[in-house]
Amino acid sequence: MRKLFHLSHAPIDFYFHPSIRDFVVREIPLYEASGVGEHILVLVRKKGLSTFEMVEILSNVLGIKSAQIGYAGLKDKHATTYQYISIPRSCESKLHNPILQERGLKVLECRAHTNKLRVGHLKGNSFFMRLKKITPIEAQKAINALEILKLSGFANYFGNQRFGRDGDNYQEGEKILENLRNVRNKKIARFLVSAYQSHLFNLWLIERMRLNTIIESCTLKELVGNTHNYGVLDSVLHNKEMLHILKDQAQFFKLLPGDVALHYPYGKTFVIDDVMRESERFCARQIAPSGALYGKKLFAPQGVALEIEQSFVDSRLQEVGSRRYAWVWAQDISYTYKPEVAQFELCFTLPKGSYATIFLETLKNA
Repeated sequence: MRKLFHLSHAPIDFYFHPSIRDFVVREIPLYEASGVGEHILVLVRKKGLSTFEMVEILSNVLGIKSAQIGYAGLKDKHATTYQYISIPRSCESKLHNPILQERGLKVLECRAHTNKLRVGHLKGNSFFMRLKKITPIEAQKAINALEILKLSGFANYFGNQRFGRDGDNYQEGEKILENLRNVRNKKIARFLVSAYQSHLFNLWLIERMRLNTIIESCTLKELVGNTHNYGVLDSVLHNKEMLHILKDQAQFFKLLPGDVALHYPYGKTFVIDDVMRESERFCARQIAPSGALYGKKLFAPQGVALEIEQSFVDSRLQEVGSRRYAWVWAQDISYTYKPEVAQFELCFTLPKGSYATIFLETLKNA
């Protein structure tokens, strides 16, 4: 599954290997702890552990069920990460157990709070990445691309880590839907099925990026009357009126009539009717288009947008569906090039659910 990106520069040559020294993730909380309540919000630093591994360690040390431990999002394993968790207040004294630090966990702060932390209860994440083996010429290419990315945003694919070490989590999720695999742990089963949802989203986004690339690279004259077989994009690319609508938009990711958009960076969901008006709001970062994490009660698109999306849904998915931003913007981008060691230090912030590795793949354009 080869992802498509919007930048046109030649691939940038650098080396990045995620590690506890070269990859740092800091969670940005959605709210401050209230200071009262039956739960404790704990800021934890973990090194070389997945969120699931962290929860298992805490469960064993604190003597509670893993389901009693709340977290806002999954964090990378091969990194130093700072994230918030919640535990019952009755466990607070056990947080000082030295075993935690021996296992790669350090408690940095804790405060009482009224509720358990739930998945999605975060604003976003800030990242530090150290790129290596990058020459001055390649560093300048990276700087030029980053200046473009500050303005343009990028396609919000799910990163490879979403699909597990071997990249096959989504296949296991599909097997569960086909009753070819029985997973007794409901949490793991839901995780695998959600990986399949993420895979379908990525396939849809690749197809929409293919549409954008065709519109950007061809003139209207070249497109009108073209009898080429575009597959699921035929209903758009063989429609003269639709071609005019797409070519009139300034941004790379073209909106379709009937697309489902979300107010950005959070807010209400709505169906796009006036494409040109919403195109202006998209360029102003007030809204962004969305793709489906397919399931029940999904807010569906209309018209040609629905025709395309229906090619990447699976009616066997019975989890509650949701919409995911197809396009996001990185904030607070900064960088330092160190030519003496051929290293490029990159910092940026992303909204919740977006992947630093996808931002890096977009930058590299390889």
